[in-house]
Amino acid sequence: MKIAILSLFPEMFEGFLQASIIGRARREGLLDVTVADIRPYSDRKHKNTDDYPFGGGAGMVMTAQPIVDAVRDMRARGFSGPCVYLSPRGKPLTQAKVRQLSQQDGLVLLCGHYEGVDQRAVDLVVDEELSLGDFVLTGGELAAMALTDAVARYVPGVLGSGESTVEESFTDGLLEYPQYTRPRVFEGLEAPEVLLSGDHARIRRWRREQSLLCTLRVRPDLFAGAPMTEQERQSALDKAKEEGSCCSEG
Repeated sequence: MKIAILSLFPEMFEGFLQASIIGRARREGLLDVTVADIRPYSDRKHKNTDDYPFGGGAGMVMTAQPIVDAVRDMRARGFSGPCVYLSPRGKPLTQAKVRQLSQQDGLVLLCGHYEGVDQRAVDLVVDEELSLGDFVLTGGELAAMALTDAVARYVPGVLGSGESTVEESFTDGLLEYPQYTRPRVFEGLEAPEVLLSGDHARIRRWRREQSLLCTLRVRPDLFAGAPMTEQERQSALDKAKEEGSCCSEG
């Protein structure tokens, strides 16, 4: 998969692209990520990429010309797929959207800054706007890293196990069950016996039950719409009440 990231601060991506799973995926040729500085695309003498907003107001606005030219250059260089503008006014990024974007041959990610970008750039070259959540960052770079990381996990070979994207939070609308590893007992806390039983059917049932309970406790909004049987729903609600959980389905 080929991803082009357009930013005013490309140096922010140096560590992210060299370390951990993303770094290994790039070295093995599984992931092609190019970070381009928007400033050189500016046609202004001093390579300015921002200006005062029409109508007044605080802050500056990224100008349309360098953004449009940068996106078009990335297209000419073979970066296909949708152009995504990381913006707090965008639709919330979900696992379903990540999975959908991972099916593309490529992506072009635009990192906004200041008070945003000239709407004409959005109208001309942006296909969709996405947001990490209901909060504001100083720029779109961290959001672009998050989206790149999330999408890369679906690229074949990037993760050590193909099952890693199957049994994880949000894949089936629920949060993931608790995980344990060695030692069996740590500071008086013991790993659940069922996980050491070797009974895979029991383990699957336990993990499903814990996934439901975790979602109910932490994200009752997800629990309300997650696919499950009525028996599973009622069992989770009953167990949560027994444990004194303060959450409710609605």
